[in-house]
Amino acid sequence: MRKHVRRAAVLGSGVMGSAIAAHFANAGIPSLVLDIVPREPSAAETSAGLSLNDCAVRDRIARESVQALQKTKPAPLFSAERLALIEVGNLDDDIARLKEVDWVVEVIKEDMAIKKAVLGQAAAHIGPDAILSSNTSGLSLAAMAEALPPGLRKRFIGTHFFNPPRYMKLVEIIPTVDTDPEALARIEDFCRVRLGKGIVVAKDTPNFIANRIGVHAMMITLQAMEEMGLTPEEVDALTGPAVGRPKTATFRLADLVGLDTLLHVARNVYDAAGNDESRDVFLPPAFLTRMVDKGLLGRKSGGGFYKKLEGDKREVLTLDLQTLEYRAGRKASFPELEAQKAIENPAERLRTLIAGKGKASQFAWKVLAESLVYASRRLGEIADDASSVDRAIRWGFNWTLGPFELWDALGFRATFERLKADGYALPAWVAALYDSGATSLYRAEEGGVASPTAKPGVLSKVPVDPRALDFMILKKGGGVVRTNPGATLLDQGDGVLGL
Repeated sequence: MRKHVRRAAVLGSGVMGSAIAAHFANAGIPSLVLDIVPREPSAAETSAGLSLNDCAVRDRIARESVQALQKTKPAPLFSAERLALIEVGNLDDDIARLKEVDWVVEVIKEDMAIKKAVLGQAAAHIGPDAILSSNTSGLSLAAMAEALPPGLRKRFIGTHFFNPPRYMKLVEIIPTVDTDPEALARIEDFCRVRLGKGIVVAKDTPNFIANRIGVHAMMITLQAMEEMGLTPEEVDALTGPAVGRPKTATFRLADLVGLDTLLHVARNVYDAAGNDESRDVFLPPAFLTRMVDKGLLGRKSGGGFYKKLEGDKREVLTLDLQTLEYRAGRKASFPELEAQKAIENPAERLRTLIAGKGKASQFAWKVLAESLVYASRRLGEIADDASSVDRAIRWGFNWTLGPFELWDALGFRATFERLKADGYALPAWVAALYDSGATSLYRAEEGGVASPTAKPGVLSKVPVDPRALDFMILKKGGGVVRTNPGATLLDQGDGVLGL
């Protein structure tokens, strides 16, 4: 019988650690949040007669982080009452309490040496059945596992929550070569059922799936912007809903994530992925490095690519990337985007955009083509099948379509031919699919849908949540009972109709 997760511990109370504890509380799971002991009492604590020997001082970092959840926006907690499910402590005095929990998740700074030290410290106190995981955005799990005793390595995995955890659906789960399949299944089930997450199993490669593909798309966009002389407003107009991505587009997303975080994630690929043929794309442009050095980090610093002025006007300023000074915002205007508005079908709108001859069309095709090719080359390296990549990008970056779904929407064969004509080298599995006469990457099969793998001609069935029913599969399978222009009745089996 599979052991349930009834209590958790979070090591590290920063923005991500405290938010993960909050979402455990949302699911009714009590948690213990531990952080380091402060170096010295604060002025207020000293005035109150407290010293470093007092619990109130020693637990301060974790306590203040958890209390801040009540003021954080968007709200990480379902209700203020859920805060009662979170206990706090410190890594010196309370580490032995890890034996009380079923899952210990480490959420500290993205520094391999520090992570190894904390994981090694925690290892001696973890119960014989408990799971240990690291919430890393892209560091090597195999390297971290070196700090653990052999017996615990079987219960060690990567669990990459996306921020903010309450709202972002994706959790990437990364097993190591030593991970016990039962431990993996246990955390998958818990995250899917209790935490409401979309789970994608990723390989232990730099930045895993979503950040590898998504940050490549952002970096290639910055590169294309400089080459074509576009402004941040123009780029955001062309990389948001116009291409099936969120309104945050590129620069509003960077401001939301934090430019220091974006820089770290990009550099991690550059440093760790020596065999990546597109490695140089992850080298940050000079203006991005200068912005981070100047403290222009996005929303958390009060301004990044954009800066919102408070007051009567509530004006949004835009950063001039040459001078690093803010200027008045300018509305982007492209004839191609105006032409899009009259087209209802999203795929047709996108095909129309990239078919144009103007600057907007050239830019949109360049960034989309680079993303499609890059994703196709990473298949087999970062994930086993195209569906895993698409789900990770949809759930982690909120794209309407993942890169392979996007390729199908543009037309598999026409897009393949255009990429080849433009001189892009495509992997063998894509060429084999084209040569076979296939008209799409995804293929409908009996009882479901299959997506390609990096092995030419080999498809993988797209996983289906047994708790969910896909009406499109019922339609394709002949389950239509009656239909009219406004609705369809479907036979769900067992005498049940679906409308």
